[in-house]
Amino acid sequence: MTRILHVLDHSLPLHSGYAFRTRAILTAQQRAGLDVRAVTSVRHQASLPAGASVEPVEVHDGLTFHRTMETVSGPPGLREWRDIGALARATEATCAIWKPDILHAHSPCLDGLAALRVGRKLGLPVLYEIRAFWEDAAVGNGTGSEGSAKYWLTRQMENRAVAGAAAVAVICEGLRQDLIARGFPGEKIMVSPNGVDMEMFGSPIPADPIRAQALGLDGKTVIGFIGSFYPYEGLDDLIAAMPLLLARNPEIRLLLVGGGPAEDVLRSQAENSPAAHAIRFVGRVPHNEVEHYYSLIDILAYPRKAMRLTETVTPLKPLEAMAQGRLVAASNVGGHRELITDGITGTLFAPDDPKAMADALAKLAAAPETWDERRAIARAFVAEERNWERNVQRYQPIYQRMLDNRAERRVFSAA
Repeated sequence: MTRILHVLDHSLPLHSGYAFRTRAILTAQQRAGLDVRAVTSVRHQASLPAGASVEPVEVHDGLTFHRTMETVSGPPGLREWRDIGALARATEATCAIWKPDILHAHSPCLDGLAALRVGRKLGLPVLYEIRAFWEDAAVGNGTGSEGSAKYWLTRQMENRAVAGAAAVAVICEGLRQDLIARGFPGEKIMVSPNGVDMEMFGSPIPADPIRAQALGLDGKTVIGFIGSFYPYEGLDDLIAAMPLLLARNPEIRLLLVGGGPAEDVLRSQAENSPAAHAIRFVGRVPHNEVEHYYSLIDILAYPRKAMRLTETVTPLKPLEAMAQGRLVAASNVGGHRELITDGITGTLFAPDDPKAMADALAKLAAAPETWDERRAIARAFVAEERNWERNVQRYQPIYQRMLDNRAERRVFSAA
C-alpha cells in the first residue's frame, strides 16, 4: 500500500477552508486504498485557542496528524527560516517512524521548502500543491502590499519550491497559467480543483422553521453569505446593494454567517444602512450547524472584489452551496468563472459594483419558477465534476510517475 505523508500548515481540529480541503483529500485517499498521514507546522499551534493542548500525534475524524512541537521566534525572514527548519525536522522524524513513499506538501511555500529539504535528504519525491500564492493572499487579507520587498521575497520562495518539486498541483487553471507565465513547464503542473464531500454536503436538510422565525426570515426571500469575513470577499458591496434590493423587493433579507477581520467594519456599515432592519449577522457557528443556515438561504452571494487573489484562485464555498441545492450568484472574477456558468449553474455580476449586484440578485429573486432547474443542474455539476471521490483520482498517475522515477534512479545508482 502506497504511503503518502502530507506536509501542512494546519489541520483539524481547526476549522478553515484549508483544513476542510485537507480532510476531504485525506479521507478520499483513504477510501481509495492509500495509506495517509500528515504533519503540521508550528503555525498550527499558533492558531489554536489560548490554553489548548497539543499532543505529538493526534487523530481527528479518523485521520492521523503529527505535530511540530517546536516554537519559533525572531524577526521577519529569520522566523520563516526557523519555521522551515522546525517543520523539516518534524517531517524527517515522522518519516523515520512511518516510512512514507511520497511527500505531498501543501502551500504556503514554507511547507514546500521544508518537504524538499527532507525529500533531498531521504531520497523521497515531493509533490507540492498550491492553494493560493502566499504573497497574494497577504495582499487580500490586508497584511501585505503588492510590489513590496516582502511580496517579492515570498514570490521567489514560491518559485524555488515549484522548481524543486518533482510535480506541482494547483487548485485551478488560473494558478496553473500564472506558473506557466513564470516559465515553468505546463506538463509539470496538474490541476486538482476544489471539491465537495457529497456524503457531508450532498443531502440538504429541510429549512428550520424555528430558526427562521427567530431570525425574522419566515416567508422572506433570503440572500446569504457563509464564510470568512475578509475585505476581498466584497461583503461591503453586498451590504451597499441592500437598499437597492429592498427598493425592488421589500421582502428580501440578508443573512451573514461567519466572522473575520472585516466583521466589525461590516457590522458598523450595516447598522448605519437604511437597510439595517433587513440585515442579520449570526456570527461564527460550529461546522456541524452550518447546514442549518444553508437551509434558510435561497441565494448564496459571493461578491468577491477583482484582484490577483480572486482572479487566480477558486473558492470552495460556492461548490458547497451548489451541493446543498442552493442558488449561487457571484462576482465575475476568474476564480468564480471556473466554477460558474452564467445563467446555467449560477449567476455572475460585475465585481465592485453594488448596483450591478443588486440588479442581478433582484432579477434572480423575481424568477422563482427557474430555481428548481437551476439548482438541479448546479448540484449535478458538483456531484459529477467536483466530487472528492473523483477529484483524488487525479493524483494517482502523478504519484505513480514519481514512484517510477524514484525506482529508475535507484536502479541507475545501483548500476
